[in-house]
Amino acid sequence: MDFLEIARNRQSCRAYDNTRPVEREKLLACLEALRLAPSACNAQPYRLTVAQGEVARQVGAATRSMGMNGFTQDVPVFLVIEESAYNFTASAGAKVKGQDYRSVDIGIATAYFTAEARAQGLATCILGWFDEKKLQQILHTSGHIRLVVSVGYAKAGDALRQKKRKALDGLVTWLG
Repeated sequence: MDFLEIARNRQSCRAYDNTRPVEREKLLACLEALRLAPSACNAQPYRLTVAQGEVARQVGAATRSMGMNGFTQDVPVFLVIEESAYNFTASAGAKVKGQDYRSVDIGIATAYFTAEARAQGLATCILGWFDEKKLQQILHTSGHIRLVVSVGYAKAGDALRQKKRKALDGLVTWLG
């Protein structure tokens, strides 16, 4: 599967098969892709927690409120991405440029993870709606949690939806 095919066929899954466990080897491949993702000064300013079993059920509960993310009750695995400190070089560069690159680095790493998950036949959904304090309690951390990614197999019949994206000419300006 080439990258463009992965991009065309990856979607946010909201219907997981809770009877099908995710193989550790596939999770390790996704984590390796994330590890290899570029980051400012190679700082990798994040810490990862893979939640499975009872911990995954608790993490899923922390993502459901106000009618949001009801599907997470069936998710077998969650990747929780916590922001961490930069190395000295990236920290200095961020101060000089007035730009905190950590959220960009976390976004790139998450994209690598979800792309490899698709290549492995897994489904994902990137979640920004969660109870951070509850997650910090579950994970025994005080760090800033940026994203939660649900991971599993899509239920049979979860068809690929047509992508709704801007046309390329609405995104790109060509100069020169």
